[in-house]
Amino acid sequence: MPETITACLITKDEEERLPAALASVAFCDQIVVVDSGSTDRTREIAREAGALVIENPWPGYAAQRNVALGHATSDWVLEIDADESLTPELQEEIKGFLGDPPPGYDICVLPQFHRFLGAELRSSVKYPGYRSRMFRRGAYRHDESVSVHEGIWPAGPTWPFEHDMSHELAGSWREALRDMANYTRLEASHHPPPDSARALAIGVTLRPAGKFWYRVIVDGGWRDGWRGVTRIALECVSDVWIWIRRARGGGRATETPGGPAAHFGAMRAPGLGNPLVTGVASGANAAERAARRLEEIRSEGIDVALVSDASPPGASFRVRRLPHFGVLELARGLDAESQVRGRCDAMLVEGRRAAALMRVMPSSRKGHQDPVAKGESPAALKRRLEGAAETTPE
Repeated sequence: MPETITACLITKDEEERLPAALASVAFCDQIVVVDSGSTDRTREIAREAGALVIENPWPGYAAQRNVALGHATSDWVLEIDADESLTPELQEEIKGFLGDPPPGYDICVLPQFHRFLGAELRSSVKYPGYRSRMFRRGAYRHDESVSVHEGIWPAGPTWPFEHDMSHELAGSWREALRDMANYTRLEASHHPPPDSARALAIGVTLRPAGKFWYRVIVDGGWRDGWRGVTRIALECVSDVWIWIRRARGGGRATETPGGPAAHFGAMRAPGLGNPLVTGVASGANAAERAARRLEEIRSEGIDVALVSDASPPGASFRVRRLPHFGVLELARGLDAESQVRGRCDAMLVEGRRAAALMRVMPSSRKGHQDPVAKGESPAALKRRLEGAAETTPE
């Protein structure tokens, strides 16, 4: 018998977008909608779709999501927002997964693209933008101590789906600007004032300029046309205002249903779960050498993955195949792979070309730990990574 799944949503005044979200999860065995006081037809629409509707005063995003989890009764839970929907291809992929779930996995990530001002965005929003939205019931709960990025943090091997979930980022300029303003207030309220005038100057000039250049050129945001470049520009302007608000002592911000904090992602706390080693290799021979080493590392209970332009035969772990092994392709591949688990603890590099390109990769793409040494045994590597996780401050 296939395993069962419950779709969980939290809502308030979502009568326009909710029908599409509910239609995309109609295949689920149970639908739970927790509403925080809608004044439109949101609750009626949910009940008409066969959902279990729970009315609960707004306690914050994480707490409200946990209320929904508490009413789920299936083997698996799928969390989506009212402005999101699963593509038909992803629906079929999830049904196939439930028919025979692979052993050793209790959480899955879904790739997501966004719609902005009437068109799809991909490169400009760091597609595939994996989200930790599907997991075994009882294995995870949301951290109620945070109000921004309250997403589920994978604590072990993560199963990535291939097909997409869609998110309506903003349908109009008014909505886009309103979300930006709300997010800057909320984010600024969670950070102390800058350490110095120099830090503030860098925060409002160099950092946004560098981010804009990197996201447009390296991440390929220009591929999404003027909408993609505009979206990146709004994010950079938002960063500037966050620094300014911090300098003024933060901003008064409260969580409200439907605000920007509703869209949670695959964020990870330091030191959580099994270590992750990502291999990088260029060419078939280097990929096979990396695969043999990664298989040995995996035997010690370490999660592994490989980013390469070649697929080693018989690999029992995840391989992210690059169309070409160039600087930009490798940067995007490493970024996408890190989204699956939210981080990388160590890098295994095989081949001269791979080593040369890794030397010019930003530190954010290399992970925070030293590379795997050539003579380092898998057992010694595991002890080193687990020791580093224990000393990493939360």
